[in-house]
Amino acid sequence: MIINRNKYIKELVNKRWNGKVKIITGIRRCGKSFLLSTLYKEYLKAEGVADDCFVEIALDKRAHLKYRNPNMLYDYVLSRTQDMTKRYYVFIDEIQLSFKVKNPDIDESQVPEEDQEMLYITFYDILNDLMGRSNLDLYVTGSNSKMLSKDIVTNFRDRGSEIKVYPLSFKEYYPVSGLEKADALEEYLTYGGMPLAVLEKDEAEKRKYLKGLHKRVYIKDIVERYKLKDDEVLEALIDALYSAVGSLSNPHNMANAASSLMKRSTSDHTIKNYLDYLEDAYLFASARRYDIKGKRYFENIQKYYAMDTGLRNAKLNFRQQEKSHLMENMIFIELLRRGYNVDVGMVEVTSVKNGKKQQSQYEIDFIVNTGREKVYIQSALNVDSEAKRDQETFSLKNSDDFFRKIVIVDGNAKPWIDEYGITYAGVIPFLLDESVLNI
Repeated sequence: MIINRNKYIKELVNKRWNGKVKIITGIRRCGKSFLLSTLYKEYLKAEGVADDCFVEIALDKRAHLKYRNPNMLYDYVLSRTQDMTKRYYVFIDEIQLSFKVKNPDIDESQVPEEDQEMLYITFYDILNDLMGRSNLDLYVTGSNSKMLSKDIVTNFRDRGSEIKVYPLSFKEYYPVSGLEKADALEEYLTYGGMPLAVLEKDEAEKRKYLKGLHKRVYIKDIVERYKLKDDEVLEALIDALYSAVGSLSNPHNMANAASSLMKRSTSDHTIKNYLDYLEDAYLFASARRYDIKGKRYFENIQKYYAMDTGLRNAKLNFRQQEKSHLMENMIFIELLRRGYNVDVGMVEVTSVKNGKKQQSQYEIDFIVNTGREKVYIQSALNVDSEAKRDQETFSLKNSDDFFRKIVIVDGNAKPWIDEYGITYAGVIPFLLDESVLNI
Protein backbone atom coordinates (compact mmCIF):
# COMPACT_ATOMS: atom_id res chain seq x y z
CA MET A 1 0.00 0.00 0.00
CA ILE A 2 1.30 3.45 -0.95
CA ILE A 3 0.52 6.34 1.39
CA ASN A 4 0.45 9.66 -0.44
CA ARG A 5 2.46 12.48 1.09
CA ASN A 6 1.37 15.26 -1.21
CA LYS A 7 2.34 18.08 1.15
CA TYR A 8 6.00 17.13 0.96
CA ILE A 9 5.91 16.41 -2.76
CA LYS A 10 4.58 19.94 -3.27
CA GLU A 11 7.43 21.35 -1.14
CA LEU A 12 10.03 19.42 -3.13
CA VAL A 13 8.51 20.51 -6.43
CA ASN A 14 8.47 24.16 -5.33
CA LYS A 15 12.15 24.00 -4.32
CA ARG A 16 13.60 22.07 -7.25
CA TRP A 17 16.27 23.81 -9.30
CA ASN A 18 16.60 26.59 -6.73
CA GLY A 19 20.40 26.33 -6.70
CA LYS A 20 20.48 24.86 -3.20
CA VAL A 21 20.81 21.41 -1.66
CA LYS A 22 17.39 20.10 -0.62
CA ILE A 23 17.86 18.64 2.87
CA ILE A 24 15.13 16.26 4.01
CA THR A 25 15.04 16.13 7.81
CA GLY A 26 12.94 14.44 10.46
CA ILE A 27 12.77 11.67 13.01
CA ARG A 28 14.18 8.37 11.83
CA ARG A 29 11.74 5.95 10.21
CA CYS A 30 9.21 8.65 9.35
CA GLY A 31 9.52 7.98 5.61
CA LYS A 32 12.20 10.41 4.37
CA SER A 33 13.95 7.94 2.06
CA PHE A 34 10.69 6.59 0.63
CA LEU A 35 9.48 10.13 0.00
CA LEU A 36 12.54 10.92 -2.08
CA SER A 37 13.39 7.69 -3.88
CA THR A 38 9.85 6.50 -4.59
CA LEU A 39 7.15 9.16 -4.28
CA TYR A 40 9.09 12.15 -5.60
CA LYS A 41 10.86 10.10 -8.27
CA GLU A 42 7.55 8.75 -9.56
CA TYR A 43 6.16 12.29 -9.68
CA LEU A 44 9.12 13.46 -11.77
CA LYS A 45 8.91 10.45 -14.09
CA ALA A 46 5.22 11.19 -14.66
CA GLU A 47 6.31 14.67 -15.74
CA GLY A 48 8.58 13.11 -18.33
CA VAL A 49 11.97 12.95 -16.59
CA ALA A 50 13.90 10.03 -18.10
CA ASP A 51 15.34 7.20 -15.99
CA ASP A 52 18.92 8.09 -16.95
CA CYS A 53 18.46 11.57 -15.47
CA PHE A 54 18.35 10.18 -11.91
CA VAL A 55 21.54 9.53 -9.96
CA GLU A 56 20.71 7.65 -6.76
CA ILE A 57 23.24 6.72 -4.08
CA ALA A 58 22.14 5.02 -0.86
CA LEU A 59 25.15 5.08 1.46
CA ASP A 60 23.60 2.52 3.79
CA LYS A 61 23.53 -0.11 1.00
CA ARG A 62 26.39 -2.57 0.57
CA ALA A 63 26.67 -1.81 -3.16
CA HIS A 64 27.40 1.84 -2.39
CA LEU A 65 29.76 1.51 0.58
CA LYS A 66 32.74 2.82 -1.41
CA TYR A 67 30.92 6.10 -2.02
CA ARG A 68 31.12 6.92 1.66
CA ASN A 69 34.53 8.27 0.63
CA PRO A 70 33.58 11.83 -0.44
CA ASN A 71 36.13 11.86 -3.26
CA MET A 72 34.72 8.66 -4.74
CA LEU A 73 31.18 9.98 -4.29
CA TYR A 74 32.17 13.15 -6.13
CA ASP A 75 33.81 11.25 -8.99
CA TYR A 76 30.82 8.94 -9.33
CA VAL A 77 28.32 11.79 -9.57
CA LEU A 78 30.47 13.55 -12.17
CA SER A 79 30.82 10.35 -14.20
CA ARG A 80 27.04 9.97 -14.32
CA THR A 81 26.26 13.59 -15.22
CA GLN A 82 28.70 14.51 -17.98
CA ASP A 83 26.09 15.38 -20.58
CA MET A 84 25.60 19.13 -20.09
CA THR A 85 22.53 19.09 -22.36
CA LYS A 86 20.65 17.08 -19.71
CA ARG A 87 19.41 18.05 -16.26
CA TYR A 88 20.05 15.48 -13.54
CA TYR A 89 18.39 14.83 -10.20
CA VAL A 90 20.95 13.58 -7.66
CA PHE A 91 19.51 11.73 -4.64
CA ILE A 92 21.95 10.85 -1.82
CA ASP A 93 20.44 8.85 1.02
CA GLU A 94 22.00 8.70 4.51
CA ILE A 95 24.57 11.36 3.60
CA GLN A 96 25.95 11.44 7.15
CA LEU A 97 27.54 8.02 6.56
CA SER A 98 30.11 9.76 4.36
CA PHE A 99 33.43 9.99 6.22
CA LYS A 100 36.13 12.64 5.95
CA VAL A 101 39.43 12.04 4.15
CA LYS A 102 42.76 13.86 4.19
CA ASN A 103 43.25 16.42 1.43
CA PRO A 104 46.53 15.47 -0.32
CA ASP A 105 46.91 18.97 -1.76
CA ILE A 106 47.42 20.63 1.62
CA ASP A 107 50.77 20.74 3.44
CA GLU A 108 49.85 19.61 6.94
CA SER A 109 52.87 21.35 8.49
CA GLN A 110 51.52 24.73 7.37
CA VAL A 111 48.13 24.33 9.06
CA PRO A 112 47.84 25.63 12.66
CA GLU A 113 46.38 23.30 15.27
CA GLU A 114 43.12 25.24 15.58
CA ASP A 115 42.46 24.75 11.85
CA GLN A 116 43.16 21.02 11.65
CA GLU A 117 39.69 20.34 10.30
CA MET A 118 40.72 22.12 7.12
CA LEU A 119 43.02 19.19 6.34
CA TYR A 120 40.02 17.05 5.50
CA ILE A 121 37.56 16.77 2.65
CA THR A 122 34.00 16.11 3.78
CA PHE A 123 30.68 15.61 2.04
CA TYR A 124 29.97 19.30 2.70
CA ASP A 125 32.87 20.19 0.42
CA ILE A 126 31.83 17.95 -2.45
CA LEU A 127 28.16 18.96 -2.25
CA ASN A 128 29.09 22.63 -2.22
CA ASP A 129 31.13 22.00 -5.37
CA LEU A 130 28.37 20.01 -7.08
CA MET A 131 25.88 22.72 -6.16
CA GLY A 132 27.65 25.06 -8.55
CA ARG A 133 26.97 22.82 -11.56
CA SER A 134 23.99 24.12 -13.48
CA ASN A 135 22.79 20.71 -14.70
CA LEU A 136 22.49 19.17 -11.20
CA ASP A 137 19.66 19.38 -8.67
CA LEU A 138 20.81 17.93 -5.33
CA TYR A 139 18.79 16.18 -2.61
CA VAL A 140 20.06 14.55 0.58
CA THR A 141 18.53 12.72 3.53
CA GLY A 142 20.20 11.62 6.69
CA SER A 143 19.97 11.08 10.43
CA ASN A 144 21.76 8.69 12.73
CA SER A 145 24.25 8.49 15.58
CA LYS A 146 27.11 10.01 13.59
CA MET A 147 25.30 13.12 12.38
CA LEU A 148 21.64 13.84 12.80
CA SER A 149 19.75 15.73 10.11
CA LYS A 150 19.61 18.91 12.17
CA ASP A 151 23.42 19.22 11.92
CA ILE A 152 23.30 18.93 8.15
CA VAL A 153 20.95 21.90 7.94
CA THR A 154 23.23 23.94 10.24
CA ASN A 155 26.34 23.21 8.18
CA PHE A 156 24.76 24.24 4.89
CA ARG A 157 23.14 27.35 6.38
CA ASP A 158 21.77 29.51 3.54
CA ARG A 159 22.97 27.04 0.90
CA GLY A 160 20.41 24.45 1.88
CA SER A 161 16.62 24.25 1.64
CA GLU A 162 15.11 22.18 4.44
CA ILE A 163 12.04 20.01 4.06
CA LYS A 164 10.86 18.87 7.49
CA VAL A 165 9.16 15.49 7.37
CA TYR A 166 6.92 14.37 10.25
CA PRO A 167 5.23 11.07 11.01
CA LEU A 168 1.96 10.65 9.12
CA SER A 169 -0.63 13.31 9.90
CA PHE A 170 -4.19 12.25 10.65
CA LYS A 171 -5.10 13.60 7.22
CA GLU A 172 -2.57 11.22 5.64
CA TYR A 173 -3.51 8.35 7.95
CA TYR A 174 -7.32 8.46 7.72
CA PRO A 175 -7.74 7.44 4.03
CA VAL A 176 -5.67 4.26 4.55
CA SER A 177 -7.09 3.36 7.97
CA GLY A 178 -10.31 1.76 6.70
CA LEU A 179 -12.08 3.10 9.79
CA GLU A 180 -14.79 5.60 10.59
CA LYS A 181 -13.42 9.00 11.61
CA ALA A 182 -13.97 8.63 15.35
CA ASP A 183 -12.49 5.11 15.41
CA ALA A 184 -9.59 6.23 13.22
CA LEU A 185 -8.82 9.05 15.66
CA GLU A 186 -8.73 6.63 18.62
CA GLU A 187 -6.39 4.32 16.69
CA TYR A 188 -4.20 7.24 15.62
CA LEU A 189 -3.89 8.54 19.18
CA THR A 190 -2.88 5.08 20.35
CA TYR A 191 -0.46 3.96 17.63
CA GLY A 192 0.56 7.24 16.02
CA GLY A 193 1.73 7.87 12.48
CA MET A 194 5.02 6.05 11.96
CA PRO A 195 4.47 4.63 8.44
CA LEU A 196 5.46 1.01 9.09
CA ALA A 197 3.34 0.92 12.24
CA VAL A 198 0.36 2.26 10.29
CA LEU A 199 0.79 -0.33 7.54
CA GLU A 200 1.08 -3.19 10.06
CA LYS A 201 -2.40 -4.60 10.69
CA ASP A 202 -1.57 -6.90 13.61
CA GLU A 203 -1.79 -4.91 16.87
CA ALA A 204 0.78 -7.06 18.67
CA GLU A 205 3.25 -6.43 15.84
CA LYS A 206 2.50 -2.69 15.93
CA ARG A 207 3.36 -2.61 19.62
CA LYS A 208 6.50 -4.67 19.12
CA TYR A 209 7.70 -2.47 16.27
CA LEU A 210 7.13 0.80 18.13
CA LYS A 211 8.84 -0.46 21.29
CA GLY A 212 11.79 -1.69 19.24
CA LEU A 213 12.29 1.67 17.56
CA HIS A 214 13.12 3.30 20.87
CA LYS A 215 15.77 0.81 21.94
CA ARG A 216 17.30 -0.21 18.63
CA VAL A 217 17.17 3.12 16.83
CA TYR A 218 16.66 6.31 18.82
CA ILE A 219 18.35 5.49 22.12
CA LYS A 220 21.16 3.59 20.38
CA ASP A 221 21.78 6.53 18.04
CA ILE A 222 22.01 9.09 20.85
CA VAL A 223 24.19 6.91 23.10
CA GLU A 224 26.63 6.23 20.27
CA ARG A 225 26.71 9.75 18.93
CA TYR A 226 27.37 11.45 22.26
CA LYS A 227 29.46 8.58 23.67
CA LEU A 228 27.25 8.20 26.73
CA LYS A 229 28.47 5.73 29.35
CA ASP A 230 25.04 4.14 29.65
CA ASP A 231 21.47 4.80 28.65
CA GLU A 232 19.89 4.69 32.10
CA VAL A 233 19.61 8.46 32.59
CA LEU A 234 18.46 8.95 29.01
CA GLU A 235 15.74 6.31 29.33
CA ALA A 236 14.58 7.72 32.66
CA LEU A 237 14.36 11.20 31.17
CA ILE A 238 12.37 9.94 28.17
CA ASP A 239 9.94 8.16 30.49
CA ALA A 240 9.59 11.29 32.64
CA LEU A 241 8.92 13.50 29.59
CA TYR A 242 6.41 11.06 28.13
CA SER A 243 4.60 10.74 31.46
CA ALA A 244 4.35 14.51 31.84
CA VAL A 245 3.68 15.37 28.18
CA GLY A 246 2.26 18.88 27.93
CA SER A 247 3.33 19.83 31.47
CA LEU A 248 5.55 22.80 32.20
CA SER A 249 9.10 21.60 32.72
CA ASN A 250 12.61 22.81 33.41
CA PRO A 251 15.92 20.93 33.75
CA HIS A 252 15.73 20.96 37.55
CA ASN A 253 12.33 19.29 37.93
CA MET A 254 13.16 16.91 35.07
CA ALA A 255 16.35 15.94 36.93
CA ASN A 256 14.27 15.23 40.03
CA ALA A 257 11.76 13.16 38.05
CA ALA A 258 14.50 11.16 36.28
CA SER A 259 16.35 10.62 39.58
CA SER A 260 13.16 9.30 41.17
CA LEU A 261 12.69 6.79 38.35
CA MET A 262 16.34 5.65 38.49
CA LYS A 263 16.71 5.74 42.28
CA ARG A 264 19.93 7.69 41.80
CA SER A 265 20.73 11.38 41.41
CA THR A 266 21.63 13.24 38.25
CA SER A 267 22.52 16.89 37.64
CA ASP A 268 20.52 19.69 36.04
CA HIS A 269 23.39 20.20 33.57
CA THR A 270 23.26 16.58 32.42
CA ILE A 271 19.49 16.75 31.96
CA LYS A 272 19.77 20.00 29.97
CA ASN A 273 22.24 18.31 27.60
CA TYR A 274 20.01 15.25 27.26
CA LEU A 275 16.98 17.41 26.50
CA ASP A 276 18.96 18.99 23.67
CA TYR A 277 19.96 15.53 22.38
CA LEU A 278 16.34 14.39 22.32
CA GLU A 279 15.20 17.47 20.42
CA ASP A 280 18.11 17.16 17.98
CA ALA A 281 16.97 13.61 17.27
CA TYR A 282 13.43 14.90 16.63
CA LEU A 283 12.07 12.58 19.31
CA PHE A 284 10.56 15.55 21.15
CA ALA A 285 9.59 19.12 20.26
CA SER A 286 9.36 21.93 22.78
CA ALA A 287 7.33 25.12 23.18
CA ARG A 288 8.54 28.10 25.21
CA ARG A 289 6.33 29.78 27.79
CA TYR A 290 5.30 33.35 26.94
CA ASP A 291 3.81 36.00 29.25
CA ILE A 292 1.08 37.53 27.07
CA LYS A 293 0.58 40.73 29.06
CA GLY A 294 4.25 41.13 30.05
CA LYS A 295 5.33 40.32 26.48
CA ARG A 296 8.32 38.21 27.53
CA TYR A 297 9.49 34.63 27.57
CA PHE A 298 10.17 32.72 30.77
CA GLU A 299 13.71 31.39 31.02
CA ASN A 300 14.16 27.61 31.15
CA ILE A 301 10.42 26.90 31.40
CA GLN A 302 8.82 25.10 28.50
CA LYS A 303 6.67 22.18 27.49
CA TYR A 304 7.86 19.05 25.72
CA TYR A 305 5.69 17.08 23.34
CA ALA A 306 6.27 13.67 21.78
CA MET A 307 6.89 13.72 18.03
CA ASP A 308 4.60 10.68 17.75
CA THR A 309 1.93 9.52 20.22
CA GLY A 310 2.44 5.89 19.20
CA LEU A 311 6.12 6.02 20.15
CA ARG A 312 5.16 7.73 23.40
CA ASN A 313 2.56 5.12 24.31
CA ALA A 314 4.83 2.22 23.38
CA LYS A 315 7.67 3.51 25.58
CA LEU A 316 5.24 3.67 28.51
CA ASN A 317 3.97 0.18 27.65
CA PHE A 318 0.56 1.65 26.67
CA ARG A 319 -0.25 2.37 30.31
CA GLN A 320 -0.77 6.15 30.49
CA GLN A 321 -3.18 7.09 27.72
CA GLU A 322 -5.04 10.12 29.05
CA LYS A 323 -6.93 11.40 26.03
CA SER A 324 -6.72 15.06 27.03
CA HIS A 325 -2.92 14.95 27.06
CA LEU A 326 -2.67 12.94 23.85
CA MET A 327 -5.03 15.31 22.06
CA GLU A 328 -3.03 18.35 23.18
CA ASN A 329 0.15 16.63 21.98
CA MET A 330 -1.44 15.80 18.62
CA ILE A 331 -2.64 19.38 18.09
CA PHE A 332 0.80 20.81 18.87
CA ILE A 333 2.61 18.54 16.40
CA GLU A 334 -0.04 19.27 13.76
CA LEU A 335 0.56 23.01 14.16
CA LEU A 336 4.31 22.47 13.71
CA ARG A 337 3.61 20.25 10.69
CA ARG A 338 1.72 23.16 9.12
CA GLY A 339 4.78 25.35 9.54
CA TYR A 340 3.66 27.61 12.39
CA ASN A 341 5.74 28.91 15.28
CA VAL A 342 4.04 27.84 18.50
CA ASP A 343 4.46 29.06 22.09
CA VAL A 344 2.68 28.26 25.34
CA GLY A 345 0.75 31.25 26.69
CA MET A 346 0.40 32.56 30.23
CA VAL A 347 -2.09 35.20 31.38
CA GLU A 348 -1.71 36.85 34.77
CA VAL A 349 -5.00 37.89 36.36
CA THR A 350 -5.31 40.22 39.37
CA SER A 351 -8.21 39.69 41.77
CA VAL A 352 -9.19 41.02 45.18
CA LYS A 353 -9.84 38.64 48.07
CA ASN A 354 -10.49 39.78 51.64
CA GLY A 355 -9.39 43.27 50.64
CA LYS A 356 -6.05 42.08 49.30
CA LYS A 357 -4.87 41.90 45.72
CA GLN A 358 -3.92 38.48 44.45
CA GLN A 359 -2.23 37.54 41.20
CA SER A 360 -2.92 34.19 39.57
CA GLN A 361 -1.51 32.65 36.38
CA TYR A 362 -3.71 30.94 33.80
CA GLU A 363 -2.59 29.04 30.75
CA ILE A 364 -3.42 29.30 27.08
CA ASP A 365 -2.31 26.05 25.52
CA PHE A 366 -0.91 27.49 22.28
CA ILE A 367 -0.03 30.85 20.81
CA VAL A 368 0.20 30.29 17.07
CA ASN A 369 2.31 32.86 15.23
CA THR A 370 1.30 32.88 11.59
CA GLY A 371 3.55 35.69 10.44
CA ARG A 372 0.55 37.95 9.91
CA GLU A 373 -1.23 37.57 13.24
CA LYS A 374 -1.46 35.55 16.42
CA VAL A 375 -4.12 32.99 17.19
CA TYR A 376 -4.79 31.58 20.66
CA ILE A 377 -5.76 27.91 20.80
CA GLN A 378 -7.12 25.97 23.75
CA SER A 379 -7.38 22.16 23.71
CA ALA A 380 -10.34 20.73 25.64
CA LEU A 381 -12.03 17.34 25.57
CA ASN A 382 -15.42 19.03 25.89
CA VAL A 383 -17.27 22.18 26.89
CA ASP A 384 -20.55 20.38 27.56
CA SER A 385 -21.56 22.51 30.55
CA GLU A 386 -21.50 26.24 31.14
CA ALA A 387 -19.08 25.75 34.04
CA LYS A 388 -16.71 23.72 31.86
CA ARG A 389 -16.92 26.26 29.08
CA ASP A 390 -16.14 29.11 31.49
CA GLN A 391 -13.19 27.16 32.85
CA GLU A 392 -11.68 26.47 29.41
CA THR A 393 -12.16 30.03 28.14
CA PHE A 394 -11.23 32.04 31.26
CA SER A 395 -7.64 32.65 30.17
CA LEU A 396 -8.77 33.53 26.63
CA LYS A 397 -11.24 36.11 27.88
CA ASN A 398 -8.60 37.68 30.14
CA SER A 399 -5.85 38.08 27.54
CA ASP A 400 -6.95 41.73 27.08
CA ASP A 401 -6.33 41.73 23.34
CA PHE A 402 -8.21 41.15 20.13
CA PHE A 403 -6.38 38.19 18.62
CA ARG A 404 -8.59 35.36 17.42
CA LYS A 405 -9.35 32.70 20.01
CA ILE A 406 -10.21 29.08 19.27
CA VAL A 407 -11.16 26.10 21.45
CA ILE A 408 -10.59 22.67 19.88
CA VAL A 409 -12.78 19.96 21.40
CA ASP A 410 -12.92 16.21 20.95
CA GLY A 411 -15.08 14.86 18.15
CA ASN A 412 -16.40 16.00 14.79
CA ALA A 413 -18.27 19.22 15.66
CA LYS A 414 -18.44 21.88 12.96
CA PRO A 415 -17.02 25.31 13.88
CA TRP A 416 -19.26 27.76 15.71
CA ILE A 417 -18.72 31.08 17.49
CA ASP A 418 -20.04 32.10 20.92
CA GLU A 419 -21.17 35.51 22.14
CA TYR A 420 -17.60 36.42 23.12
CA GLY A 421 -16.29 35.83 19.62
CA ILE A 422 -14.52 32.59 20.61
CA THR A 423 -14.56 29.88 17.94
CA TYR A 424 -15.17 26.21 18.83
CA ALA A 425 -14.34 23.33 16.48
CA GLY A 426 -14.04 19.55 16.68
CA VAL A 427 -10.53 18.11 16.52
CA ILE A 428 -11.41 15.92 13.52
CA PRO A 429 -12.34 18.86 11.24
CA PHE A 430 -9.25 20.69 12.53
CA LEU A 431 -7.00 17.78 11.54
CA LEU A 432 -8.59 17.15 8.15
CA ASP A 433 -9.10 20.70 6.91
CA GLU A 434 -6.57 23.47 7.53
CA SER A 435 -9.13 26.12 6.54
CA VAL A 436 -11.26 25.30 9.62
CA LEU A 437 -9.11 27.62 11.71
CA ASN A 438 -8.82 30.23 8.96
CA ILE A 439 -5.11 30.54 9.71
